[in-house]
Formats: sequence, C-alpha cells, structure tokens
Amino acid sequence: MPRQPRLDAPGALHHVMGRGIERTNLFRIDRDRDDFLNRLGNQCKEGNLIVYAWCLLSNHFHILVRTGRQPISRSMKKLLTGYVVNFNLRHKRTGHLFQNRYKSIICEDDPYLLELTRYIHLNPVRAGMVGGVEELKDYRWAGHSVIMGRVEREWQDIDTILRYFGRGQEAVKKYEQFVREGVMQGRRPELVGGGLIRSLGGWSQVLSLKRRGDKIASDERILGSEGFMQRLLLEAEEREKETLRLSRKVPDLETLTRRLVKGEGIEESELRSGMRRKRVVKGRRMFCQLAVGRMRYSGAEVARFLGVTTSSVNRLAASEETPDIRKYLNMF
Repeated sequence: MPRQPRLDAPGALHHVMGRGIERTNLFRIDRDRDDFLNRLGNQCKEGNLIVYAWCLLSNHFHILVRTGRQPISRSMKKLLTGYVVNFNLRHKRTGHLFQNRYKSIICEDDPYLLELTRYIHLNPVRAGMVGGVEELKDYRWAGHSVIMGRVEREWQDIDTILRYFGRGQEAVKKYEQFVREGVMQGRRPELVGGGLIRSLGGWSQVLSLKRRGDKIASDERILGSEGFMQRLLLEAEEREKETLRLSRKVPDLETLTRRLVKGEGIEESELRSGMRRKRVVKGRRMFCQLAVGRMRYSGAEVARFLGVTTSSVNRLAASEETPDIRKYLNMF
C-alpha cells in the first residue's frame, strides 16, 4: 500500500520522530547531540520551527514543533540531511543513517500540546536513562531541563508551556508536578500508535464504540478529535486540488469568463450578478461546473470571483452537468 502524503499547514503542531536504520545509534557521543541541537536551534532562529518539547535517545529522537515560515518537510530535510553528512564524516561511515523517512503526526493543540510535552520529556525516564523526574531536571538531552531552568536553550519556547500553569516559579512547580503525575501513566501508545487507537485515545474507547456499533473516522497521520481530523483532511484536499489545477496549467477564471460569455451570448456583468434570466442562469451553472468540477478551483474561490455565496456555487457545481459544457472542454 503506498504511503500517504504528509499533512501540514502553516502553524500546525507536529510530533516528529526519527529512528536509526537497523537500530543504529543516532547519537554516539555528545558532539553528535550538540550538532543535532544546534541545527534544530538554527531552524528556530530562522523562523522555520517553534520547538516546545524534545528528547534525544540513543537510536531515536522526539520533537514537538510548530511549523513557521516554511513547510515542515523542508525544515526537517535541512536538519536531518546536514546532520547525517556531519555524522558520517565524524564517524568515518557511509550510507543511510535514518530508518525510512521520519514520522510526523499533526496534532490538535488542546489537549495534546501539554500531553505530548510531558510524554516526550518523560522518555528518558521510561528508557531507564535517568533515575526519575528529579534527575531529569539536569538531563541535558531533553527539553524538560530547559523548562526547569537548569539548562539554557534560547531557541526552545518555554513560555507557551508555562503559561498553562501560571506565572514565575509557581508555574514551574506546577509544570513539574504535572510531569511527575505522568510517570504512573507509563507508555502511552495512543499518542504514537496507529490510526483509530490514536484518534480515539486508546483501546478502551475503540472497544466501547465497537460494542455500540458506532463508526468514527481515523487517520494515522493525525492526533485529535474527529472534527479536527475532518477539517484537516478537507483543507488538504483543497490544497491538492489547487496544486493539481496549477500543475495542469488550466486557464484562469478571467479566461474562462471571456470564452463562456462569448459562447453563450451573455455579458460578463450579467454572469457576475444575481440576474435570473434563463440564459444567464445556464451560463452561471456551466461556469461553476467548469471552474469547480474541471479546473479544480474551490467553491469559495469561485464564489468570491462571481460575487455570490459559496453554497450557491457548490450547489450549481454539483447539479446535473449541462450538455453544452462539452464545447468548452478543449480549454483543458
């Protein structure tokens, strides 16, 4: 089964994970870790990423980031490609370092910004790399030590997280207690596991729905509510249509207008008005069917062009196709 394209949007929250190929250690020495973090920090300084949480383990990493000026794929490519080149030079090796492409889950902010911050920062505790939350305060290779004020990483956004807990040192104490409470939760597959389990928040919810016979949408690339998921997928579909439209070099709406009003014997001003004359209504319906159905413009885009509502454009585009539309298909 072909892998699905990545989901992204300006300002989207992502939980990103990467693993070493065949369990290869990604970080052998502290110089490796410093190199990775310096490159991650540069992406933040350039405005490409905002980092809330992160941890480096021996053969994999976790980061919780928000996209900035460019798509996450471009930022991660620059980060990982540069790191691999330097890693191979340092350790006199060749070939791939990462197992396949990195994994990226797009997440709903509430409640997952805080839940994932805690989950990611507790990874060294779960892996036995530190003795507990007290020792985690001084662990240099996870963002928890930065939020606790023990290690300085000026590129990490700690204010956004601490604002959820109050102000000043009181916020730091409440955040630390929040992290301590997460130790008892152990591993949480619903935060990183497959599609439906993750979407619903665990197996108990999945089994409950199955018993009731309910169905719900899921997508392994998304962590969030069904409404959040459907909104993201709809936006991704609209972007895909726009990309397809541009790649096919279809005519713009002005060109379509000129051809259609000439062919149908109406005026452009009539097409872009609320006039109900039979010939005008027919032309407007054909325009919507061509623009939305064939040229892959969004209903909102066509509505703005015509000066009508999006719902009326979508209704006309979805109506039975006018036979006369065929004479305009040679435009595509």
